[in-house]
Amino acid sequence: MKATPSQTVGPFYSIGLCRRSDDVLDPDGVELHGRLLDGRGDPIEDALVEVWDPPVRSWGRSSTDGEGRFGFRIRAGAEVLEAFVFARGLLRHQRTRIHLGHPGAAEDPTLVAAQTDEGFLFDIRMQGDQATLFFAH
Repeated sequence: MKATPSQTVGPFYSIGLCRRSDDVLDPDGVELHGRLLDGRGDPIEDALVEVWDPPVRSWGRSSTDGEGRFGFRIRAGAEVLEAFVFARGLLRHQRTRIHLGHPGAAEDPTLVAAQTDEGFLFDIRMQGDQATLFFAH
């Protein structure tokens, strides 16, 4: 008997994308933006990225646009954020960390956000040679 394929996220995944973005963790903070990319470097346009700032217990959500872009306004002085990716085809969300401007503090260079004139830039690569490091749940 042949097993049936697993249903990854069902026909209702888009419901999560209809929720309003809650991308301002601190109205007086700095910008964090980036792109969510697949293994070929193509944008993932219908995903959710969430971030958590543990010291102040602040949480945010941003959907990705047609270019895979997401963005947040985060607390100035934040050092590390927990990040979660929800996307089509994932059986479980993926968890990573974002180290903000402190290259020596990260276990892996793919976890370091680059400081820019606008704030911080952090691209998340789901697969490939430059894949972002993800952690077990």
